[in-house]
Amino acid sequence: METSARLLRVLALLQAQRDWTGAALAERLDVTTRTVRSDIDRLRQLGYRVHSTTGSAGGYRLEAGNAMPPLLLDDEEAVAVAVGLRAAASGSVAGIEETSLRALAKLEQTMPSRLRHRIDMLRAATVSAAGAGPTVDAGVLTGIAEAVYRREQLRFDYRDRAGAASRRRTEPHRLVYTERRWYLLAWDVDREDWRTYRADRIGLRTPNGPGFTPKEPPEEAVAHVLRGLGHSAWRHQAVIRVQAPVERVAGMLPPGSGLLEPAGDAECLWRTGSDSLRDLTNYVTALNLPFIVEAPQSLRDHLDALAARYTAATVSGKPPEVME
Repeated sequence: METSARLLRVLALLQAQRDWTGAALAERLDVTTRTVRSDIDRLRQLGYRVHSTTGSAGGYRLEAGNAMPPLLLDDEEAVAVAVGLRAAASGSVAGIEETSLRALAKLEQTMPSRLRHRIDMLRAATVSAAGAGPTVDAGVLTGIAEAVYRREQLRFDYRDRAGAASRRRTEPHRLVYTERRWYLLAWDVDREDWRTYRADRIGLRTPNGPGFTPKEPPEEAVAHVLRGLGHSAWRHQAVIRVQAPVERVAGMLPPGSGLLEPAGDAECLWRTGSDSLRDLTNYVTALNLPFIVEAPQSLRDHLDALAARYTAATVSGKPPEVME
């Protein structure tokens, strides 16, 4: 095996597995341990940080460095990265669209034709059902993530749904993405309660506050956020009794559509909402399952008016009134 090709093979092995002994690398490459040491030295000259230990348990480990060296990806990894970059270019994080497209162009330029063909087929066969929601600045997301990781209080200005501004001191717990929006689940220090904040309404203040000992929310982070969305994020907050098992309904709803709770073997409760009764009606009826509106009364009234309108359209022959 030529030296340059063997170097790539060594790099691929180091990226695929955390720790290697010199003997194991030599066996995989069919070379001597002395040749392995020489190859490791050449990788270091190229900018890769390869940590080595001596002794009977000694070996090699690829570590993070100060710069981003080239990566070796297998076919499946390359396709996954390309699909992810394409999604990021049209996603909900502001400021990374152009960067994602540049990275995607570099990746596809070096791809063999068989992989580019797979990606083209996937792109041609796929459409996005996601709505155009608000975008979040990438710096806000990384700032929140850093505070979560460092366990530091996060201070920020916040605008609620009505546009009212407030200043918050929080102990950040998790970022939650619902395929429509980014949310921060955090303990509000001044209000002494768990709160959910839309990330696109957050304006970070620096520096962060003091460190804290993490608290555990009353339920898993995603469930807690979805429960909050179903009850407080919308102008019209609905509780729908769906006459179907919770497992069946869960498979029909996208993430971020509210919270499902079992209500016996053949029914479940769906807590959801919308800022528009018309949109909420379309959302609920799109399930094409029998349901009962338990709340709010305004949704019941809207459905009654809609039923009367459709009934009039079938029996009287005169045009129905347009509903707002």
